[in-house]
Amino acid sequence: MSLATMEDWTRCAIKGPGVCAGLATANSMHCMAESLGMALSGTTPIRAGSERLKSVIRSAGAQIMKLVKADIRPRQILTKEAFRNAIKVAVTIGCSVNTVRHLTAISVEAGLDLDIVTIFEQEAKQLAQLTQIRPNGPDRIEDFDRAGGTLAVLQQMQSLLNTEVLTVQGTSLSTVLQKHIEVDEKVIRPLSNPFRQEPGLAIIRGNIAPAGAIVKLSAVEGATRFFEGPARVFEDEDLAMQALGKGVIHAGDIVVLRMMGPIGGPGTVFACSFMAALSGAGLAASVAVVTDGELSGLNKGITIGQVMPEAAAGGPLAIIQEGDTIVIDLDARSIDLQVMPNIYEERLKNWKAPSRTLPRGWLKIYAENVMPIEKGAVLGKP
Repeated sequence: MSLATMEDWTRCAIKGPGVCAGLATANSMHCMAESLGMALSGTTPIRAGSERLKSVIRSAGAQIMKLVKADIRPRQILTKEAFRNAIKVAVTIGCSVNTVRHLTAISVEAGLDLDIVTIFEQEAKQLAQLTQIRPNGPDRIEDFDRAGGTLAVLQQMQSLLNTEVLTVQGTSLSTVLQKHIEVDEKVIRPLSNPFRQEPGLAIIRGNIAPAGAIVKLSAVEGATRFFEGPARVFEDEDLAMQALGKGVIHAGDIVVLRMMGPIGGPGTVFACSFMAALSGAGLAASVAVVTDGELSGLNKGITIGQVMPEAAAGGPLAIIQEGDTIVIDLDARSIDLQVMPNIYEERLKNWKAPSRTLPRGWLKIYAENVMPIEKGAVLGKP
Protein backbone atom coordinates (compact mmCIF):
# COMPACT_ATOMS: atom_id res chain seq x y z
CA MET A 1 0.00 0.00 0.00
CA SER A 2 1.30 3.44 -0.87
CA LEU A 3 1.18 6.39 1.51
CA ALA A 4 -1.29 8.11 -0.84
CA THR A 5 -3.62 5.09 -0.73
CA MET A 6 -3.47 4.98 3.06
CA GLU A 7 -4.29 8.70 3.24
CA ASP A 8 -7.29 8.13 0.97
CA TRP A 9 -8.48 5.35 3.28
CA THR A 10 -8.21 7.53 6.37
CA ARG A 11 -10.23 10.29 4.73
CA CYS A 12 -13.03 7.80 4.04
CA ALA A 13 -12.83 6.11 7.44
CA ILE A 14 -13.16 9.29 9.49
CA LYS A 15 -14.98 12.21 7.90
CA GLY A 16 -13.85 14.87 10.37
CA PRO A 17 -11.59 15.61 13.33
CA GLY A 18 -12.29 14.36 16.82
CA VAL A 19 -13.82 10.90 17.03
CA CYS A 20 -14.24 7.71 15.03
CA ALA A 21 -17.15 6.77 12.80
CA GLY A 22 -18.71 4.28 15.20
CA LEU A 23 -20.43 4.10 18.56
CA ALA A 24 -17.17 3.95 20.49
CA THR A 25 -16.55 5.62 23.85
CA ALA A 26 -16.48 9.30 22.82
CA ASN A 27 -19.67 9.16 20.77
CA SER A 28 -21.30 6.89 23.36
CA MET A 29 -20.62 9.31 26.20
CA HIS A 30 -21.88 12.22 24.09
CA CYS A 31 -25.15 10.30 23.70
CA MET A 32 -25.11 9.56 27.44
CA ALA A 33 -24.80 13.30 28.18
CA GLU A 34 -28.07 14.00 26.36
CA SER A 35 -29.73 10.89 27.81
CA LEU A 36 -28.84 12.14 31.31
CA GLY A 37 -30.33 15.53 30.50
CA MET A 38 -26.91 17.22 30.56
CA ALA A 39 -26.64 18.16 26.86
CA LEU A 40 -28.96 20.32 24.79
CA SER A 41 -31.77 18.41 23.11
CA GLY A 42 -30.98 17.20 19.60
CA THR A 43 -27.25 17.91 19.77
CA THR A 44 -25.74 14.45 20.10
CA PRO A 45 -23.78 13.02 18.46
CA ILE A 46 -22.29 15.83 16.41
CA ARG A 47 -19.26 16.03 14.15
CA ALA A 48 -16.30 18.01 15.43
CA GLY A 49 -15.55 21.10 13.39
CA SER A 50 -18.98 21.21 11.73
CA GLU A 51 -20.99 24.38 11.26
CA ARG A 52 -23.76 22.88 13.39
CA LEU A 53 -21.30 22.39 16.24
CA LYS A 54 -20.48 26.11 16.22
CA SER A 55 -24.16 26.94 16.52
CA VAL A 56 -24.62 24.40 19.31
CA ILE A 57 -21.67 25.90 21.22
CA ARG A 58 -23.28 29.35 21.12
CA SER A 59 -26.61 27.91 22.27
CA ALA A 60 -24.94 25.95 25.06
CA GLY A 61 -23.12 29.03 26.34
CA ALA A 62 -26.35 31.03 26.42
CA GLN A 63 -28.18 28.17 28.17
CA ILE A 64 -25.48 27.89 30.84
CA MET A 65 -26.08 31.53 31.75
CA LYS A 66 -29.83 30.88 32.01
CA LEU A 67 -29.20 27.86 34.26
CA VAL A 68 -26.95 29.92 36.52
CA LYS A 69 -29.60 32.61 36.85
CA ALA A 70 -32.27 30.00 37.57
CA ASP A 71 -29.95 28.28 40.10
CA ILE A 72 -30.32 24.93 38.35
CA ARG A 73 -27.31 22.77 39.16
CA PRO A 74 -25.99 19.47 37.77
CA ARG A 75 -27.00 17.45 40.83
CA GLN A 76 -30.61 18.51 40.32
CA ILE A 77 -30.43 16.93 36.85
CA LEU A 78 -28.22 13.93 37.66
CA THR A 79 -30.81 11.97 39.61
CA LYS A 80 -31.28 8.22 39.99
CA GLU A 81 -34.09 8.34 37.46
CA ALA A 82 -31.89 10.17 34.94
CA PHE A 83 -29.20 7.50 35.25
CA ARG A 84 -31.71 4.73 34.68
CA ASN A 85 -32.91 6.54 31.54
CA ALA A 86 -29.34 6.81 30.26
CA ILE A 87 -28.62 3.15 30.98
CA LYS A 88 -31.71 2.12 29.00
CA VAL A 89 -30.43 4.12 26.03
CA ALA A 90 -26.90 2.68 26.36
CA VAL A 91 -28.20 -0.89 26.40
CA THR A 92 -30.64 -0.31 23.55
CA ILE A 93 -28.27 1.33 21.07
CA GLY A 94 -25.23 -0.79 21.97
CA CYS A 95 -22.95 1.87 23.44
CA SER A 96 -19.31 1.34 24.36
CA VAL A 97 -18.57 -1.07 27.22
CA ASN A 98 -16.85 1.89 28.87
CA THR A 99 -20.16 3.65 29.47
CA VAL A 100 -20.63 1.35 32.47
CA ARG A 101 -17.62 2.63 34.37
CA HIS A 102 -17.98 6.22 33.21
CA LEU A 103 -21.62 6.37 34.33
CA THR A 104 -20.59 4.75 37.60
CA ALA A 105 -17.93 7.42 38.16
CA ILE A 106 -20.37 10.22 37.32
CA SER A 107 -22.97 8.82 39.72
CA VAL A 108 -20.38 8.70 42.53
CA GLU A 109 -19.34 12.30 41.90
CA ALA A 110 -23.03 13.28 41.79
CA GLY A 111 -23.35 11.96 45.35
CA LEU A 112 -25.67 9.09 44.45
CA ASP A 113 -25.65 5.61 45.95
CA LEU A 114 -26.34 3.61 42.78
CA ASP A 115 -25.29 0.13 41.72
CA ILE A 116 -24.85 1.00 38.05
CA VAL A 117 -23.66 -2.49 37.10
CA THR A 118 -26.80 -4.11 38.53
CA ILE A 119 -29.05 -1.57 36.79
CA PHE A 120 -27.33 -2.39 33.48
CA GLU A 121 -27.89 -6.05 34.24
CA GLN A 122 -31.59 -5.53 34.99
CA GLU A 123 -32.27 -3.41 31.92
CA ALA A 124 -30.41 -5.79 29.60
CA LYS A 125 -32.89 -8.54 30.50
CA GLN A 126 -35.83 -6.64 29.02
CA LEU A 127 -34.53 -4.43 26.22
CA ALA A 128 -33.77 -5.03 22.55
CA GLN A 129 -31.42 -3.32 20.08
CA LEU A 130 -32.88 -0.41 18.10
CA THR A 131 -29.78 0.64 16.13
CA GLN A 132 -26.88 -1.05 14.39
CA ILE A 133 -24.15 1.56 14.47
CA ARG A 134 -20.59 0.30 13.99
CA PRO A 135 -19.26 -1.99 15.42
CA ASN A 136 -22.79 -3.31 16.05
CA GLY A 137 -23.69 -3.28 12.35
CA PRO A 138 -23.14 -1.48 9.05
CA ASP A 139 -24.40 2.03 9.89
CA ARG A 140 -21.98 4.84 10.67
CA ILE A 141 -22.27 7.50 13.33
CA GLU A 142 -23.09 10.05 10.61
CA ASP A 143 -26.09 7.91 9.64
CA PHE A 144 -27.21 7.87 13.26
CA ASP A 145 -26.90 11.66 13.47
CA ARG A 146 -28.88 12.19 10.26
CA ALA A 147 -31.56 9.73 11.44
CA GLY A 148 -32.28 11.88 14.50
CA GLY A 149 -29.52 10.95 16.93
CA THR A 150 -30.10 10.56 20.64
CA LEU A 151 -33.28 12.66 20.60
CA ALA A 152 -34.83 10.22 18.13
CA VAL A 153 -33.87 7.27 20.35
CA LEU A 154 -35.40 8.99 23.38
CA GLN A 155 -38.59 9.56 21.42
CA GLN A 156 -38.74 5.94 20.26
CA MET A 157 -38.19 4.79 23.86
CA GLN A 158 -40.44 7.37 25.51
CA SER A 159 -42.85 4.84 26.99
CA LEU A 160 -39.98 3.18 28.89
CA LEU A 161 -38.42 6.34 30.30
CA ASN A 162 -39.06 8.54 33.30
CA THR A 163 -40.00 11.71 31.46
CA GLU A 164 -40.46 13.89 34.55
CA VAL A 165 -36.69 14.26 35.02
CA LEU A 166 -35.17 17.74 34.69
CA THR A 167 -32.88 18.60 31.77
CA VAL A 168 -30.46 21.43 30.98
CA GLN A 169 -33.22 22.90 28.84
CA GLY A 170 -34.66 23.95 32.19
CA THR A 171 -37.72 21.81 31.49
CA SER A 172 -38.71 18.18 31.97
CA LEU A 173 -37.78 15.47 29.49
CA SER A 174 -41.47 15.13 28.57
CA THR A 175 -41.44 18.75 27.36
CA VAL A 176 -38.20 18.18 25.44
CA LEU A 177 -39.68 15.15 23.68
CA GLN A 178 -42.58 17.20 22.32
CA LYS A 179 -40.15 18.65 19.77
CA HIS A 180 -41.03 17.23 16.35
CA ILE A 181 -38.19 15.64 14.40
CA GLU A 182 -38.09 13.32 11.42
CA VAL A 183 -36.86 9.92 12.56
CA ASP A 184 -35.35 7.62 9.96
CA GLU A 185 -36.61 4.25 11.15
CA LYS A 186 -34.28 2.43 8.77
CA VAL A 187 -31.51 3.49 11.19
CA ILE A 188 -33.35 4.00 14.51
CA ARG A 189 -36.17 1.53 14.81
CA PRO A 190 -39.25 1.71 17.05
CA LEU A 191 -39.60 -0.55 20.09
CA SER A 192 -42.04 -2.72 18.16
CA ASN A 193 -39.48 -3.58 15.46
CA PRO A 194 -35.95 -3.89 16.88
CA PHE A 195 -32.92 -5.03 14.89
CA ARG A 196 -32.23 -7.72 17.48
CA GLN A 197 -34.29 -9.14 20.32
CA GLU A 198 -31.36 -8.89 22.72
CA PRO A 199 -29.58 -5.78 24.02
CA GLY A 200 -26.36 -4.29 22.71
CA LEU A 201 -24.64 -4.43 26.12
CA ALA A 202 -24.89 -7.07 28.81
CA ILE A 203 -23.41 -7.89 32.21
CA ILE A 204 -22.15 -11.42 32.79
CA ARG A 205 -21.18 -12.99 36.11
CA GLY A 206 -19.61 -16.15 37.47
CA ASN A 207 -16.80 -17.33 39.67
CA ILE A 208 -14.31 -15.32 37.57
CA ALA A 209 -16.39 -12.13 37.81
CA PRO A 210 -18.57 -12.25 40.94
CA ALA A 211 -19.11 -8.47 40.75
CA GLY A 212 -19.74 -8.64 37.02
CA ALA A 213 -18.00 -8.18 33.68
CA ILE A 214 -19.17 -6.53 30.47
CA VAL A 215 -19.68 -7.86 26.97
CA LYS A 216 -20.84 -5.98 23.90
CA LEU A 217 -23.28 -8.61 22.63
CA SER A 218 -24.00 -6.64 19.49
CA ALA A 219 -20.34 -6.94 18.43
CA VAL A 220 -20.26 -10.74 18.83
CA GLU A 221 -21.01 -12.84 15.76
CA GLY A 222 -24.52 -14.26 16.14
CA ALA A 223 -23.52 -17.92 16.01
CA THR A 224 -20.95 -17.59 18.78
CA ARG A 225 -22.81 -17.95 22.06
CA PHE A 226 -20.74 -20.53 23.92
CA PHE A 227 -16.97 -20.64 24.21
CA GLU A 228 -14.85 -23.09 26.18
CA GLY A 229 -11.08 -23.22 26.07
CA PRO A 230 -7.73 -23.20 27.85
CA ALA A 231 -6.53 -20.03 29.56
CA ARG A 232 -3.46 -18.29 28.16
CA VAL A 233 -2.46 -15.95 30.98
CA PHE A 234 -0.57 -12.65 30.55
CA GLU A 235 0.07 -9.80 32.97
CA ASP A 236 1.59 -7.60 30.28
CA GLU A 237 -0.08 -6.83 26.96
CA ASP A 238 3.29 -6.65 25.20
CA LEU A 239 4.01 -10.26 26.19
CA ALA A 240 0.63 -11.31 24.81
CA MET A 241 1.43 -9.49 21.55
CA GLN A 242 4.78 -11.28 21.35
CA ALA A 243 3.08 -14.66 21.89
CA LEU A 244 0.60 -13.86 19.12
CA GLY A 245 3.42 -12.87 16.81
CA LYS A 246 5.22 -16.15 17.48
CA GLY A 247 2.09 -18.09 16.58
CA VAL A 248 1.65 -19.73 19.99
CA ILE A 249 -1.90 -18.42 20.51
CA HIS A 250 -4.34 -20.62 18.65
CA ALA A 251 -8.02 -20.79 17.75
CA GLY A 252 -9.96 -21.98 20.79
CA ASP A 253 -7.70 -20.28 23.33
CA ILE A 254 -9.01 -17.83 25.92
CA VAL A 255 -6.47 -15.07 26.51
CA VAL A 256 -6.49 -13.64 30.04
CA LEU A 257 -5.04 -10.12 30.28
CA ARG A 258 -4.87 -9.20 33.96
CA MET A 259 -3.30 -6.78 36.44
CA MET A 260 -4.57 -4.05 34.11
CA GLY A 261 -7.30 -2.50 36.28
CA PRO A 262 -7.10 0.84 38.13
CA ILE A 263 -4.99 -0.56 40.96
CA GLY A 264 -3.00 -2.95 38.79
CA GLY A 265 -2.05 -0.44 36.09
CA PRO A 266 -1.97 1.74 38.07
CA GLY A 267 -4.64 3.49 36.10
CA THR A 268 -6.78 1.26 33.89
CA VAL A 269 -4.62 -0.06 31.04
CA PHE A 270 -5.95 0.22 27.49
CA ALA A 271 -5.95 -3.41 26.33
CA CYS A 272 -7.10 -2.83 22.77
CA SER A 273 -3.87 -3.22 20.84
CA PHE A 274 -4.04 -6.95 21.44
CA MET A 275 -7.63 -7.17 20.20
CA ALA A 276 -6.67 -5.25 17.06
CA ALA A 277 -3.73 -7.62 16.54
CA LEU A 278 -6.07 -10.62 16.94
CA SER A 279 -8.21 -9.20 14.13
CA GLY A 280 -5.15 -8.71 11.98
CA ALA A 281 -4.15 -12.32 12.61
CA GLY A 282 -7.62 -13.54 11.61
CA LEU A 283 -8.32 -14.88 15.12
CA ALA A 284 -10.87 -12.36 16.46
CA ALA A 285 -13.76 -14.80 15.95
CA SER A 286 -11.94 -17.86 17.32
CA VAL A 287 -9.98 -16.55 20.32
CA ALA A 288 -11.77 -15.06 23.34
CA VAL A 289 -10.27 -12.35 25.53
CA VAL A 290 -10.99 -11.82 29.22
CA THR A 291 -9.49 -8.77 30.92
CA ASP A 292 -9.76 -6.36 33.84
CA GLY A 293 -8.30 -3.68 31.58
CA GLU A 294 -10.02 -1.05 29.47
CA LEU A 295 -11.49 -1.94 26.11
CA SER A 296 -12.35 0.15 23.08
CA GLY A 297 -15.97 0.72 22.28
CA LEU A 298 -15.11 -0.65 18.82
CA ASN A 299 -13.84 -4.05 19.94
CA LYS A 300 -15.44 -7.00 18.16
CA GLY A 301 -15.51 -10.68 18.98
CA ILE A 302 -15.85 -12.53 22.27
CA THR A 303 -14.27 -9.87 24.44
CA ILE A 304 -15.13 -9.82 28.13
CA GLY A 305 -14.00 -6.58 29.77
CA GLN A 306 -13.94 -4.79 33.09
CA VAL A 307 -13.83 -8.05 35.07
CA MET A 308 -14.72 -7.16 38.65
CA PRO A 309 -13.11 -7.28 41.14
CA GLU A 310 -9.83 -6.67 39.30
CA ALA A 311 -6.92 -9.07 39.72
CA ALA A 312 -4.72 -6.61 41.62
CA ALA A 313 -7.45 -6.31 44.27
CA GLY A 314 -7.50 -10.07 44.74
CA GLY A 315 -10.36 -10.78 42.34
CA PRO A 316 -10.65 -14.37 41.04
CA LEU A 317 -9.09 -13.34 37.72
CA ALA A 318 -5.82 -13.37 39.69
CA ILE A 319 -5.96 -17.11 40.46
CA ILE A 320 -6.39 -18.40 36.91
CA GLN A 321 -3.44 -20.53 35.87
CA GLU A 322 -2.08 -21.28 32.42
CA GLY A 323 -4.11 -24.07 30.84
CA ASP A 324 -7.12 -23.81 33.17
CA THR A 325 -10.44 -24.30 31.38
CA ILE A 326 -12.72 -21.27 31.17
CA VAL A 327 -16.34 -21.44 30.02
CA ILE A 328 -18.15 -18.38 28.61
CA ASP A 329 -21.89 -18.77 28.02
CA LEU A 330 -23.41 -15.59 26.60
CA ASP A 331 -26.95 -16.94 26.64
CA ALA A 332 -26.63 -17.77 30.35
CA ARG A 333 -24.68 -14.52 30.91
CA SER A 334 -21.97 -16.49 32.72
CA ILE A 335 -18.18 -16.82 32.85
CA ASP A 336 -16.62 -19.51 35.01
CA LEU A 337 -13.31 -21.11 35.85
CA GLN A 338 -13.65 -24.89 35.68
CA VAL A 339 -11.79 -26.06 38.79
CA MET A 340 -13.00 -27.93 41.85
CA PRO A 341 -14.48 -25.64 44.55
CA ASN A 342 -11.82 -26.63 47.09
CA ILE A 343 -9.03 -25.78 44.64
CA TYR A 344 -10.71 -22.45 43.81
CA GLU A 345 -11.00 -21.53 47.50
CA GLU A 346 -7.44 -22.65 48.23
CA ARG A 347 -6.04 -20.51 45.43
CA LEU A 348 -7.96 -17.46 46.64
CA LYS A 349 -6.81 -18.03 50.21
CA ASN A 350 -3.15 -18.35 49.23
CA TRP A 351 -3.05 -15.53 46.66
CA LYS A 352 -0.79 -12.60 47.47
CA ALA A 353 -0.49 -9.39 45.55
CA PRO A 354 2.77 -9.26 43.58
CA SER A 355 5.31 -6.95 45.15
CA ARG A 356 6.08 -3.77 43.27
CA THR A 357 7.63 -0.42 43.99
CA LEU A 358 5.90 2.54 42.43
CA PRO A 359 7.93 5.74 42.04
CA ARG A 360 6.88 8.85 43.89
CA GLY A 361 4.18 10.83 42.17
CA TRP A 362 0.63 10.88 41.00
CA LEU A 363 0.30 7.23 39.95
CA LYS A 364 1.52 6.04 43.36
CA ILE A 365 -1.03 8.29 45.09
CA TYR A 366 -3.70 7.06 42.67
CA ALA A 367 -2.96 3.36 43.24
CA GLU A 368 -3.16 3.83 47.00
CA ASN A 369 -6.42 5.78 46.95
CA VAL A 370 -8.45 4.62 43.95
CA MET A 371 -11.85 3.05 44.57
CA PRO A 372 -12.67 -0.32 42.94
CA ILE A 373 -13.71 -0.15 39.31
CA GLU A 374 -17.22 -1.27 40.30
CA LYS A 375 -17.32 1.98 42.31
CA GLY A 376 -16.20 4.07 39.35
CA ALA A 377 -12.42 4.00 39.93
CA VAL A 378 -12.62 7.49 41.42
CA LEU A 379 -10.41 8.65 44.25
CA GLY A 380 -11.86 8.14 47.70
CA LYS A 381 -10.65 4.91 49.26
CA PRO A 382 -11.00 5.32 53.04
